[in-house]
Amino acid sequence: MSRRRLAIAGAVALVLAAGGGTAIAVDRAASPAAPATAQNGPSPAAAAAQPRAKSPSATGPRVVRPYQPVDIGRGAKMGLLPEGRQNYVVSYDDFAADVEEAKKYPGSSIRPNSLSGGIGTEGDDILFTGAYRTDTVPARTTVRIGQAPETEAAMLRLPGRPGWGTYYLDRPGAGPWREPVTVTAYDGAGAVLATLTFGPR
Repeated sequence: MSRRRLAIAGAVALVLAAGGGTAIAVDRAASPAAPATAQNGPSPAAAAAQPRAKSPSATGPRVVRPYQPVDIGRGAKMGLLPEGRQNYVVSYDDFAADVEEAKKYPGSSIRPNSLSGGIGTEGDDILFTGAYRTDTVPARTTVRIGQAPETEAAMLRLPGRPGWGTYYLDRPGAGPWREPVTVTAYDGAGAVLATLTFGPR
């Protein structure tokens, strides 16, 4: 079976939203790129007015080795690369080959205190992936479809202080994708660090 590579950040990938962040991804059912609205972290006054996360957590991202394959659902593996900027892969077939391919690209620099986002679909199953670049390491990141409750996503980062990491959330049966998606990164006290909203065409 031939592998379908997705393009560099900002082009067609798992429906990459504004901000970029993915170097190479591989997807079995990629949708067309969708418009997105990326926002930097809110001002202090705006942050004070925003709702706090209901259950703040101090767990933060899981620290993984460079190139370590992590199962993220839908048969996909995610790996973070030390080369480039916010450089990671989402692979469905040959993870090692996809990592080697990603090393050829510089990644894509996400704006400070912002998020990137993407969606891979297979029937009614949806896999959300993306990256964060924030001054404060997020304690938690959530995904909301339309007006549904927030669902907490898993997060990964490299050792040390890379200033970025990734998130992912597998939602079987959540599709078809018809409503805007909002991704929000929170600090340990529940304050919003960054938010991203994007929707289907």
